[in-house]
Amino acid sequence: MDNGTVSSPAKGMPHLQGLYEYLLIARPDAAVYEQVMEEKRFFSSQFNAAIAVKTKPHITVANFLTVDRMEETLIRWMGRAFSYTPSFQVTLHEYGAFRPHTIYLRIQDQQPFLQLAKALKPIDQQIRSFGFPGMKLIDNAHLTIARRLDATTYQQAVACYSEKTFHASFEVSELVLLRRRDQFDACKQVNIFRLQPAVKN
Repeated sequence: MDNGTVSSPAKGMPHLQGLYEYLLIARPDAAVYEQVMEEKRFFSSQFNAAIAVKTKPHITVANFLTVDRMEETLIRWMGRAFSYTPSFQVTLHEYGAFRPHTIYLRIQDQQPFLQLAKALKPIDQQIRSFGFPGMKLIDNAHLTIARRLDATTYQQAVACYSEKTFHASFEVSELVLLRRRDQFDACKQVNIFRLQPAVKN
């Protein structure tokens, strides 16, 4: 993910002088990563949309703006927040669309991501207390195939993907914290949060 481009729910947020954007993401395993990249390459070729292959497969859990001197404190806070969080299974199943510009893969079970968002809410409050914009917490976890599409490409893609199928599963055993200056900057990995082994039934 280092030096990759990451899609951001807060892409419309104005850049504020001296602040970095931080993104907390989950990544698919190697097999599913390649499966999704194959779909992104198909999309790029089919619709002449290079943006599809520029964004690497990931699921955004949260993103927020703050100064880099808070980084160590944030990592400590997040480490505590996720210290008892178990690994969990993600199943990607079929396609969806965000009007008017995004095609994505649906995630069947949203609950683990909603739990992550709940664990982050106290940190969101802390960030706000320092006068920074609040976190953008996940409320509809998904994995983007292509975004920022023009209206014509979007309509063509919706028609195409309404007839396509996709199904893949992987385990999320870690969350990755990235940092960048803005949405056009390359991301730098700043920390990995290991989740607890899932309890087997």
